[in-house]
Amino acid sequence: MASLRTMEIITRFQEEWKYHTTLLCIYGFFSTVKPLEPFLIPYLTGPNMNFTTEQVNNQIFPVWTYSYLVVLLPVFLLTDYLRYKPVIMLQCVSLWATSGLLLWSHGVASMQVMQFFYGMVTACDVAYFSYIYSVVDPQYYQKVTAYCRSVQLLGYTVGSVLGQLLVSFNLMSYHEILVLNLVLISIALATSFLLPMPQKSMFFHRQQGKDEQITQCGASTNSNGVQTMDIMNSDQVVSSKSSTGKDSTKEEQVHKGNFDRNNRLEICDNVTVNDNTGHTSVLLQLWRDFLKCYSRQLLCWSLWWALATCGYNQTVNYVQVLWEHVQPSQNFTIYNGGVEAASNLFGAAAAYTVGFINVNWSTWGELALGSFSGLGAGVLFLMTFAGNIWVCYASYVTFKFLYMLLITIAMFQIAADLSVEIYALIFGANTFCALVLQTIITVVVVDSKGLGLNIISQFIVYGTYFSIIALLFLVRGIYTAVSRSHTVHPLCEEEAQPNRDTCHITSSAIK
Repeated sequence: MASLRTMEIITRFQEEWKYHTTLLCIYGFFSTVKPLEPFLIPYLTGPNMNFTTEQVNNQIFPVWTYSYLVVLLPVFLLTDYLRYKPVIMLQCVSLWATSGLLLWSHGVASMQVMQFFYGMVTACDVAYFSYIYSVVDPQYYQKVTAYCRSVQLLGYTVGSVLGQLLVSFNLMSYHEILVLNLVLISIALATSFLLPMPQKSMFFHRQQGKDEQITQCGASTNSNGVQTMDIMNSDQVVSSKSSTGKDSTKEEQVHKGNFDRNNRLEICDNVTVNDNTGHTSVLLQLWRDFLKCYSRQLLCWSLWWALATCGYNQTVNYVQVLWEHVQPSQNFTIYNGGVEAASNLFGAAAAYTVGFINVNWSTWGELALGSFSGLGAGVLFLMTFAGNIWVCYASYVTFKFLYMLLITIAMFQIAADLSVEIYALIFGANTFCALVLQTIITVVVVDSKGLGLNIISQFIVYGTYFSIIALLFLVRGIYTAVSRSHTVHPLCEEEAQPNRDTCHITSSAIK
């Protein structure tokens, strides 16, 4: 009897949202603890691999950008079609292959293959952040999103600190750290096998039949991005009344229930895509939703997202090459791991701070984007020309703090009035645009087949790039702030006395 009750408790726990979230957090933690990542350039250019800085910079690293761009769109669609879990497992296998190639292979071609697998890893992140929305109720979305993002940040921080301690105190060689990394990834892979297989997904497997379609198609989204139900199940529509002369007959009630049911199905057909309509209809619906979502304000935030993320990825991807140029690791005890840990913690603080800033972002948002992007450009130039490793470290932490602050604001503004499904689509589109821009910059500026600029020239380009972003949004922000400050709400001039309170509140919000 006790064993049966224990099994019942375990089964009940496995059906709860906490079980899915716990497994996903365990996976997220062990897949992001990468103690060698802050020391990748010293490892590749050191006696273990003997690559030159130019080979790493101009031949190996550009492959990550190309592979990320190539696989992002197919992975985005396959993630939904395969219902997340297989893609999460693919991410872990690709991560294992990345570390294995670093440990057991040599040569530029092998390292280019390694970068291809790492591009697969980053592209599969969409599965990690989408899986949870298919297995928990909407009321828990905010909690599980916070848990999953926090545990990833914790994993990056622990990995950076662990790597710094192992390197600074000579506790492990780079090869031994890679073996440790493979063990951690193996734990994540084992956890991914335990993840339950979702029965639905956002696009291709949204409904399991018309009855379920009736209950789910009425989902609307409130201002916080949480879905609420507007249409009840049709089985609840037909209710028996007490037997009076005014009551309808049972046959009339059934007919009325079927009529209501058909009406609801017709409404559902306008807002959802049934599995029987085929994959082409799903893609067409995605395209229509995509076009509807880009309003003028949303387009502004998305434009900054794409432009800034492109420059941020380039900076983070090549900053270790700059550090190696400023202070070669063979002549100096490097602190890359500590710097990465500090930048992650400051980035988390920036993201947390946004939740307590009371600003009318519709008026001052563009000006903030321009101003802080200008500061980001300034610290990039300081990092480039200072020639001091400690200045480089401090500038990098500042740059990452500014980006995390602004990207959190942009994500909040975009997600405020969008459902989870559409937010995933917009997120994918913005990331894809950023990768297209990043690929163009990589081909022209970094790749040895293009200009193949040295690392100092590259960072001059990145600083100039952020200066252009800053100028663009400063001009737009000043125009928006001035025009909004002189805007008078029409109700103030046209409506009578009872509307003046509403008019005052609305005008204050605009200003």
